[in-house]
Amino acid sequence: MQDLAPILCHARVCRILDANLDRAREGLRVIEEWCRLGCEDAELTATCKELRQTLAGYHTPELRSARQTDHDPGTALTHPQERDRQTLQDVLTANFARVQEALRVIEEYAKLTHADLSAAAKTLRYRVYILEQALSPQSRQGRLRRLHHARLYLVTSPSDRLLERVEAALKGGLRLVQYRDKTNDDQTRLKIAQQLQALCQRYGALFLVNDRVDIAVGANADGVHLGQTDLPIALARQILGGDRLVGCSTTNPQELERALQEGADYVGVGPVFATPTKPGKAAVGFDYLQYARHHCSIPQFAIGGIDASTIGEVIAAGATHVAVVRAIMDAADPQQATQDLLQHLHEGNQP
Repeated sequence: MQDLAPILCHARVCRILDANLDRAREGLRVIEEWCRLGCEDAELTATCKELRQTLAGYHTPELRSARQTDHDPGTALTHPQERDRQTLQDVLTANFARVQEALRVIEEYAKLTHADLSAAAKTLRYRVYILEQALSPQSRQGRLRRLHHARLYLVTSPSDRLLERVEAALKGGLRLVQYRDKTNDDQTRLKIAQQLQALCQRYGALFLVNDRVDIAVGANADGVHLGQTDLPIALARQILGGDRLVGCSTTNPQELERALQEGADYVGVGPVFATPTKPGKAAVGFDYLQYARHHCSIPQFAIGGIDASTIGEVIAAGATHVAVVRAIMDAADPQQATQDLLQHLHEGNQP
């Protein structure tokens, strides 16, 4: 560097800063589009936009004028990994790396010529790390976001074609599955839970286990669903870890209030109609469903006797999220049944 004339050195540093500001802003735009149109998350979208605009403010005419694309040897270089994106997560991971690397380059080179840009790049780089964590499907934020968008929830029932039926529903667009099994021995339950977890992971769906926190841990599930007589929510979360989800069944305002106070991530609301899945439990009807809608800020899944013939009434009563058992598990075509239920939910919850 000592052999370079100061003017030449300054020009080349500006060229490096220009290239990496472009790279960081481009990567952020790719991430922003997923936050906006994929996640439909206004807060994350606003964060991406703010980061881009902050960088744009430092992308001055001085830096832009240093650009010499026709003399850049990097334009002809590529790598097979740059062309290979197998999953959405591959796209996001690649662009987060692109942004973080560019910000690090900016931070170091701007120390020579633009100290304020260097300091800003350091701050922005740590904010991008936080954003990446929020978008990770395995983080608490990522799981909560996926839970919010999963409007249809399948609770399984015993079946000799369980995996086949669940996979058909996943192909139909299902993104939330609970494994409920009251009859098999623990070793069998654990094996099935592990198979379902792998299946759900392949389709990008959340997988929860009914009641059994130990099975949920053993199967690396995304969380657990608890009844009123199961382990306390706080203890379940302590065992599972803070990134996992804990849901809770509720049948009245008192149980709802307790679930909220104990920190449930979502609640089941029902049974809306009488159902053989809950023998001896009276239907709560629409009154409690509407109460939950107005007094609960976390997702509420209406459950109990809901199928294609009744889902319209449930949506009209205020439900935005619905859990079903027989409507999919007993369907002649689980994939089509899932698509039909999702279509009902989509049409019924249009603004």
